[in-house]
Order: sequence, then structure tokens, then C-alpha cells
Amino acid sequence: MAPSSEKRNSASPLALKFLQVKFLNIFSLALLFTSLSSAQTRTPSKELPPSAFQLISVQVTGTQRYKSEDVARAAGLKLGQTVHEDDFRYAARRLGETGAFTDVAYSFQYAPDGTKLEFQVKDEEHFVPARFENLVWFSDQELLEKLHAQVPLFNGQLPTTGKLPDDVSEALQGLVDEKKIPARVDYIRVAREDGPTEAFAFSVSGPRITISSVEFSGADATELPSLEAAAKRLRGAEFTRSALRVEEDKILLPVFLERGYLRAALADPQAKIIQNDEDQTLVDVTFPVNPGPQYKLTQLILSGNKNLPVEDVRKLVQLKMDQPADAIQLTRDVDGIKNLYGTHGYMDATIQVAPELDDSQHTVSYRLTISEGAVYKMGDLEILGLDSRTKDRLQNNWTLLTGDIYNSGYTRRFVSQALKEVLTTGEWNTDIQETRNQKDKTVDVTLRFIQKY
Repeated sequence: MAPSSEKRNSASPLALKFLQVKFLNIFSLALLFTSLSSAQTRTPSKELPPSAFQLISVQVTGTQRYKSEDVARAAGLKLGQTVHEDDFRYAARRLGETGAFTDVAYSFQYAPDGTKLEFQVKDEEHFVPARFENLVWFSDQELLEKLHAQVPLFNGQLPTTGKLPDDVSEALQGLVDEKKIPARVDYIRVAREDGPTEAFAFSVSGPRITISSVEFSGADATELPSLEAAAKRLRGAEFTRSALRVEEDKILLPVFLERGYLRAALADPQAKIIQNDEDQTLVDVTFPVNPGPQYKLTQLILSGNKNLPVEDVRKLVQLKMDQPADAIQLTRDVDGIKNLYGTHGYMDATIQVAPELDDSQHTVSYRLTISEGAVYKMGDLEILGLDSRTKDRLQNNWTLLTGDIYNSGYTRRFVSQALKEVLTTGEWNTDIQETRNQKDKTVDVTLRFIQKY
């Protein structure tokens, strides 16, 4: 829009204006920009021609994240358009609202050949990845390119404040609508409980996206049968990357860890559409695999064990020297050591596992540091879910008396024996709850029995 004659009269060939805004929050912007309208401008020395109000350059300083042309597009400015001060004020507000910058300032200069504009910005420090959960109709690269074309400040990461995530969501909805896919785009903030935002996860709801088959790229032939067997449960499941990442850690990565591939990694699963109906989309899923080198165990060091013989502890470690380091077996061994300590009342015992990898020799040594803690004694026993007669019988059978050193192994054996000798009718679910009292170092035991029907 062309500037008013009144505005033209307030400018000169050398007129330079500078305004700065610190974006504390989006809601204060209206007040901030209202106050800026009183900024001073030089009195013009003569009338400027219309060409002076054509935008001929936009420069950006202060950003390490974005190109000048992307900032200009995000501000809603195009070279050649007719501009005046209100346009710059509005453009600065747009940039601030994205959340990509903590400070936005601008200066501009009218001259007979056109208007030159410069933004001085300061990048927001906190950016997190954008994840695409189930937009299987596009490759990741295609999404990045198409979204960047529509949302210039999107490059795969997003600020944790501002409206840029909403802009990306709207652009994704446009891409989905363009393909006539009956789906709605939404996003969630990914965070641990009470923790900061770690990512934005974008997904579509509507058609069910079902896994037809699973393949692995980069896996060795020796691991392939085990991977395929583990992945059988994924066929027929709904495709979402977050769920598949859980399965990677739970059932796929252990295939490598138990063979000594301690640096093995699986990348995000990739989906290929094989059938696309209105109500259902079938996909073949490929897991890119990088096994890395195979490590052999050369040493295992135990430290911190003061009250139990080192021989009793060491014999629970099943790992073999000079053999592939089975990280899954080591986890089981550590659990066995903790259980051993529990049978002697050391309910707070912890074990820190510190691997030392030699990448030149592809070997690993482990140090297990044991912190034994205090000895706990038996507190109160409570039995729930049984009739009074059966409950009394079990309580009479319980021989771990109040004040005795607590034995977690005894509790588990007691429940197993009760199921064999007392609760012989029907099937039962059992729950063992051990409540540690830190102050008096006792353990209260609650045994809950629930009969299946």
C-alpha cells in the first residue's frame, strides 16, 4: 500500500529511523508497538519521488540460524513492494511472534532509488526437534522442503515459545488437504514429567495406518533372523514412530547388545505406502540399522562390596572373558547381585555399571561399583484379598518375624509356596509390595491375592 502524502512529507533522502523491541511475550506486543509510534524522524528537506518507497533491499544481522531472505519472507516482505513505516512495524511484530527471536530491531532508509531495510535480531537459544509421527505420504526430506517453502523459519527445529509450531501445523494441514487425505493434523509437546519441552511431535488422525511388513537395511545376515522374529509382533500394528522407537529399544536393539554390538543404533523407521484407501493405509516399514563394531569382554572389576564375600557376588556374573560382551546378560547379572543383597537386608543397594570401550581393539572392560547401604529389618505384614481363615493360615506360616533382618527372597518364596500348598483352587494373581521406612530402616510387606474368574 502506498504511503500517505503526510508520511512522504516526513521523510528525506537521508532519513534514517531505528526502532527496537525486546519480545518478552506475545501479549505485550500491542502496547510495545503503540508506544513506538511516537519515535522521532528527521524533518524532510524535500519531497521524495514515489520510487523512494519501493523496497529494494532487506538485510538481517545478528542471526546465526537463518538466511536474510528467509527472515524477510517470514516478516511478510517482498522486494519491489511499496512500503512505509507501518509495514516495518508490522513485520517486526510478525518476527517476534514466531518465537524464533528474543530481540527484533529494525532501521530503514528512504532514498530516491528506493527503501533499504535492515533487521537486527537475536536468536532464541532454546530450539527442539520437530518429529513427524505418521505422515507416511511424504518423505522426511520432502516435508522439510515443502514446509520451509511455506514457513521460512522452519528448518527442522522449533522454538519452545511463540507461534511457529502452529504455523508448521497449518502448513502440514494444507499439504494433507492438497493430497485429499481425510485427516487432521495436530501436534503435542514431548516432555518428561514436569520437564521442559524436548520435541514437537506432529501427527495425523483419521485413516488407520497399518504395518504390513518389516524389513531391516544394514543388518548382517547373522542378526537378520533374530530381528525378523522379534519384529513379527509389529505386523498389523498401527504405524507411529514414537511407538516404534519404544519397540526398537525393547525388542530390536537387544538383538545387537547381546552379541556385543555395544554402539549399535537404529534410525527412525521409514514407511512406504503399498495400499492407500479412504479408511486404511498399509505400509511396509524399514528400520535402518548401524550395528557398529563387535566388542569382546577383557576385564570385569567389582568394588564397594564390604559385607558379602566377593566370591558370592562374582559367581552371579555369567559374562565370559574374551567373548562378545553380552550387555543384556550383564543387566540380568546386575539384577541378580541386587537380589542377593536384598536377601541380606540391603534394600537400598545400588550398582553402577561403567563400561570402558577400546575402539582400536574393539574390547570393553566393566567396573561394577556397589553401594550397599544400610541393613533393613522386618516390619509389619499385611495380607489382602483372602477370607479370614486362609489369611490366618498364611500369617501363621510366615516365619520372618518383626525385627529379623529382612530377606526379600523369603517373601517371594513364601508367595510361591502359598500358591502351591494353600491357594490350590483356581488361579491367582499376586502383588508384593515392599515399603521401606527410611527412618527406622524397616520393611513393611503387603501381599495382595486376586483370584481370576
